[in-house]
Amino acid sequence: MTEDQKRPEEAVETETLDAGSPESEVLEEAAMADAEGAEPDAETRIAELEGEVALAKDQLLRTLAEADNVRKRAAREVADARVYAVEKFAKDVLSVSDNLARALAALPDEEREVLTEAGQNLLGGIEMTQKELHAVLSRHGVTAVDAAPGATFDPNHHQAVSQIPSDQPAGAIAETFQSGWKIGDRVLRAAMVAVSAGKAS
Repeated sequence: MTEDQKRPEEAVETETLDAGSPESEVLEEAAMADAEGAEPDAETRIAELEGEVALAKDQLLRTLAEADNVRKRAAREVADARVYAVEKFAKDVLSVSDNLARALAALPDEEREVLTEAGQNLLGGIEMTQKELHAVLSRHGVTAVDAAPGATFDPNHHQAVSQIPSDQPAGAIAETFQSGWKIGDRVLRAAMVAVSAGKAS
């Protein structure tokens, strides 16, 4: 066999390295260095992914909280709309109640007893109309404000137009000039009252 024919086999043999040769140790060290260099990259990537997951969780929780707030706000607005839907209408109807109250107050008690049967029927009809009107208002959440003489004055529900001496304790309601009304928790119209200044000296 010629020397030219032997050369490729020798080339193959020189390319194959023994496990314990210095060249193989160099290659192993290079591979280990590459592996060690890859570890910080993996840790950094894991930290980045954990940060992204935490951010996504935070955004999800915020979105859920906002959706819950919107749902509660919508439910509250629907409930308010049901309660206060008749507010404008009720304000307009209050003048009818006032006129009925004035008509009944215009007739003193002693004169009611001497009314004819027709007069008493008329008076009874006015009283029934007033009661029915108040019942209808009450069914729709419109109720009268307590402003009877002796009741505690409440600036949120009563409007003081004067202060007069009376038998009522000082600071209590002495007299009511116009009834007050509320719808739900809102004051529809404050009661016009006179506040007691205590007994006259």
